[in-house]
Amino acid sequence: MVEPFAAVDVIKAKRDRRALTKDEIDWVIDAYTRGVVAEEQMSALAMAILLNGMTEKEIAQWTTAMIDSGERMDFSGLPRPTVDKHSTGGVGDKITLPLVPVVAACGAAVPQLSGRGLGHTGGTLDKLESIPGWRALLSNEEMLSVLRDVGGVICAAGDGLAPADKKLYALRDVTGTVEAIPLIASSIMSKKIAEGAGGLILDVKTGSGAFMSDPAKARELAETMVRLGNRAGVTTRALITAMDVPLGLAVGNALEVTESVEVLSGGGPADVVELTVTLAREMLDLAGITDIDPATTLVDGSAMDVWNRMIQAQGGDPRAALPTARESDVITATTSGVVTRLDALSIGVAAWRLGAGRARKEDPVSAGAGVVLHAKPGDVVVKGAPLMTLYSDEPARFARAHQALDGAVDVGPAGSTIERLPLVIGRVD
Repeated sequence: MVEPFAAVDVIKAKRDRRALTKDEIDWVIDAYTRGVVAEEQMSALAMAILLNGMTEKEIAQWTTAMIDSGERMDFSGLPRPTVDKHSTGGVGDKITLPLVPVVAACGAAVPQLSGRGLGHTGGTLDKLESIPGWRALLSNEEMLSVLRDVGGVICAAGDGLAPADKKLYALRDVTGTVEAIPLIASSIMSKKIAEGAGGLILDVKTGSGAFMSDPAKARELAETMVRLGNRAGVTTRALITAMDVPLGLAVGNALEVTESVEVLSGGGPADVVELTVTLAREMLDLAGITDIDPATTLVDGSAMDVWNRMIQAQGGDPRAALPTARESDVITATTSGVVTRLDALSIGVAAWRLGAGRARKEDPVSAGAGVVLHAKPGDVVVKGAPLMTLYSDEPARFARAHQALDGAVDVGPAGSTIERLPLVIGRVD
């Protein structure tokens, strides 16, 4: 086969700030998937995109080409409207776990394809795999069956969904090009559009613990993804939400499952409940379901019922005891006063070092490792009182976690000003 383009010419075009044509983009994505474009060539192109950007038309075509590299799912046969949610990730962000059952309990179908954690941000699949027997890998037929029977499913994306993105995602991670907004947006949206839901809510995080710590960059990413979704026929909205402080009190896989079940039982931390209900209302609005308040499902037990059925449908035992770490270490307040700051990134890195996260995709994670917070900004503490408890299977990990937490918490005198981002900072329609 004679290739219609040469990879080096495409690289030079983007290096010299020329917009790539549809044919060039279609070819380079297909050729990279086939192995004709080498890893080092795609690395050079990704860096050129990071440095020189892409036009809206280029991003849309790049996204379409990645979708076309694989299959598209079809949920049109389901008796419920389909709606999905994607979060750009953060520290203690377990919102997917209670959100899917809440929305399903209200009458929508939620096909939630999720991923694993890397670095300081946790992965939904890692959290759920702490439940004995639960499995992330489902065939398309199994996924449809769970959706039809239960209304919600959380599982891994199959190999046939946007395979070009799988290759490029791994490459970006090791070539310093993760932050390229055109590549972030097309990576997320190629999978979500190929997934086939009728509506999509994006939760774009900003703050120290977020992937996009700069609020302006977070909004740019949100606007880019909303345009891509709507252009592809998926009704898409975005909320820009805070990740300056961890969500909830638990950071770590089994710890976050426990906290999610507390929310589904009608309790749990106020910020987790608020964001769950806020996102649920947005999703239900897109699905055309406006006659039920999702908050009621946390009180009447209907969301918990969906959770139990959803976990059982994927082989898990929702009543089984979750793994616990073998060792713990309590960090106490060195002075009395009011907590004025709690840095999300530091907490995330500490949980990662305790064994809750991974540095490489193939690394194992410890289900019981992580951090439980006992105080957050605005709370009064006394000297010697617990600020947080660290959990790990390996006591040698505590020292490095302590290093990550150095300077993570500020305690000021009574009446101190507390500067926090609002939970919901903005929205993009």
